[in-house]
Amino acid sequence: METRGIEDMFDFRRFPKDAVVLLMLLVYFPVGVCLTLLRIFIGVHVFLVSCALPESFVRRFIVRIMCSVLGMHVRQNNPRSRDKNTKLFICNHVTEFDHNVINLLTPCSTPQLEGSTGFVCWARGFMEIHSALGRGAIGESLQNFCSTEGTPPLLLFPEDDTTNGRAGLLKFSSWPFSLTDSIQPVALRVTRPLIALSTPESSWLMELMWTFFAPCTVYHVSWLPPVSRQEGESMEEFANKVQELLACELGLVSTKITKADKAEHIKRKRHIVPQTSTSVRPASIGLGFMVQSLGTDDHRISRMAQQVKDVLPHVPLNVIAKELAKTNCVDTTITNLLESKDEPPMEASGTSSYGPSTNSSYPSGPEPTMKNAAKSFEKSPVDRHMSLQERKEAMYDFARRRYIEKHGLDQEDSH
Repeated sequence: METRGIEDMFDFRRFPKDAVVLLMLLVYFPVGVCLTLLRIFIGVHVFLVSCALPESFVRRFIVRIMCSVLGMHVRQNNPRSRDKNTKLFICNHVTEFDHNVINLLTPCSTPQLEGSTGFVCWARGFMEIHSALGRGAIGESLQNFCSTEGTPPLLLFPEDDTTNGRAGLLKFSSWPFSLTDSIQPVALRVTRPLIALSTPESSWLMELMWTFFAPCTVYHVSWLPPVSRQEGESMEEFANKVQELLACELGLVSTKITKADKAEHIKRKRHIVPQTSTSVRPASIGLGFMVQSLGTDDHRISRMAQQVKDVLPHVPLNVIAKELAKTNCVDTTITNLLESKDEPPMEASGTSSYGPSTNSSYPSGPEPTMKNAAKSFEKSPVDRHMSLQERKEAMYDFARRRYIEKHGLDQEDSH
């Protein structure tokens, strides 16, 4: 599984990156706010009308027109391909309202396998089912529902989660294909200008508000001919075959990425920045912001830079981090900073490169000083090596004295 593939299949930011489109969105924003308020008022009436009218073609037609006012436009291709004898529709999943849109075209039931129950489940148009019974019991209950005469077809989304509908399909679960031997694939395309269709971890209520805010959201529903499972064909093979058919119809890639892979990727993106302990020194906190500003994901450099900082407290953190990015080694970084002909700017006592420290643990007496730069560049390699050794010894002696003063130790205790 490639991270790049997951990044293409989901929109992790609501607003566009393009500057022109972003400017258009900024101009549209006041209009979108007014539309949202107006559509909330109209949406209440749509809900009341859909509850008051009995299930019929007239009800679906009226609600479909009212949904167009809400910005949800529904179009369908090949309506004659819809088989009235098929008891199971299989569709790709793009938004939180896909089942409502398809229900405007033909009566169908979608079970709520996880999430809210009770009134909220019913108000959203789901069929409530006891998900605590387990996947096997749920499958048996739905299989009995499909075999019952007079019940509407089931609409299931074997991807188990939404995508942006532009790059690929999540791997289909095989359990929905055990309910019946014949299914009807439904290909769904959804387009919306200016803003993304959905973002991971956004609630259905928030998605509804963004739907009201957007100028329009167009749903294109395509009915594919029914597909039956061949003799000797496993449920897994049947699911893969239907997934390939829908991917080919939509012009997408049929992937092996699952809902669990998506959740794991979101979890990794959420925990890129490690949690910082409250006992960390101010210099370490500043270093964390500085490492982020350099655009690196390897926070090991942060720990290495702090090690160098403990040895060379007079060197600014940004200089240490830049040198570590080149060497990736603590010892080499210390050597390079000691041998550097350009003396790095010294940090003032009691301060860091990100501002003064409010709680210094050093004594108020005179700070020990250290001059570790050679006065001239020696010509002989032996002399240069001796110069380096002298500076290292002076540096270690300086660090030792600072440690003694910081912890209030005696000179005899340190040996």
